[in-house]
Amino acid sequence: MRLSTRCLRNPPPLHPSQTRLFGAHPRALFPQPTTPPHNPLDPIARHRLETQVRAHYTRRNYYAATGAALCMLATLILVSTYDLPTTPEQCDSPPRHDTTSLERGAALVGGVSGGAEVRIAGAGTAGSKQEEVPQVPTGTSSVPFFPKTLSLPGGASSTSPALPVGTGDADEPYQLVGLGIRTVSFLSIQVYVVGLYIATSDIATLQARLVRAAASTETASTLVAGEKEELRQALLDPLRSEELWDGVLKQGGIRSVLRIVPTRNTDFGHLRDGWVRGITARSQRPAGGERFEDEGFGEAVGRFKALFGRGGVGKGKALMLERMGDGVLGAWVEGEKGGWERMGEVRDERVGRLVWLGYLGGKKVASEAARQSVVDGVMGFVERPVGTVETQVV
Repeated sequence: MRLSTRCLRNPPPLHPSQTRLFGAHPRALFPQPTTPPHNPLDPIARHRLETQVRAHYTRRNYYAATGAALCMLATLILVSTYDLPTTPEQCDSPPRHDTTSLERGAALVGGVSGGAEVRIAGAGTAGSKQEEVPQVPTGTSSVPFFPKTLSLPGGASSTSPALPVGTGDADEPYQLVGLGIRTVSFLSIQVYVVGLYIATSDIATLQARLVRAAASTETASTLVAGEKEELRQALLDPLRSEELWDGVLKQGGIRSVLRIVPTRNTDFGHLRDGWVRGITARSQRPAGGERFEDEGFGEAVGRFKALFGRGGVGKGKALMLERMGDGVLGAWVEGEKGGWERMGEVRDERVGRLVWLGYLGGKKVASEAARQSVVDGVMGFVERPVGTVETQVV
């Protein structure tokens, strides 16, 4: 028993042959499996490599597409903002002197700022004399100026720079009240310049109606400071402005003109669709509870669409919408060679009234700049006693 216990506690040493066979270290008795070297062509590594390459080229495509879109956007902004000269000048030619000189200090009665005395070539018969006509800067190089006064086609001896001699409404001058640029999209792309003109002899009627709408008494002939500010706020308010202008236009007796000059060649369909959308929207929510569901109104809108069926107006050429004293809407377009063409008329006064409201009243107007300018113009009217402005603008 003593010998057995000793053998268990102290095992006998290995024979030298056994040491050479198994090795002195215990791990030599149980050799570990060796890890094979990494193979870059195994399926897992190849899949990862393909994923990385695909992501690399995807990022390159994104960068290329973004760069192309930015280049197109920059080109569009440059084309819509700047106009290239149509006739390049020679570098060695003497400097060209402009015959127009802008007098920045001149003030225009009615609130339209700026003005210059320019010499306009006779636009009518051959040999007609030139006349100095005040011009108002518009704020865009495409259509730099608007005439301060004009006369409509149809008269005997019009001398307006906007219309040919021998075509005017009994020589009745129309006074510019305000103007602005219509822009579209978030890029503010300029579409056309629009100006509102009022017959000079009808300014007193417009004064009286606006004064009565804001004054505390029916017999007031002018407004005090508080009433003027209240009237201005009403003309700019989304709801009150539409009701106020609707009442002024609905009574009739005020002849006015919308003069529209595109900043680039524009077809009639583009202009017509914008006006028709405004007519439709305002006829569905009329001011004062008026209804526009009768067949006569639908036929009048159809005739209005037919006026602008085909054709267009060139860059820098004028399109005029005339609203007569009884509300009849007429349209004139300036031809490429300078002549004027009568496009037709719509006798339902509601059509012209809704077109005018698209520029003057409501939450959304065709040109906010034009509305602001018109408000400044009419505020210049009501600041003077009724009937006194007419004698100052002629």
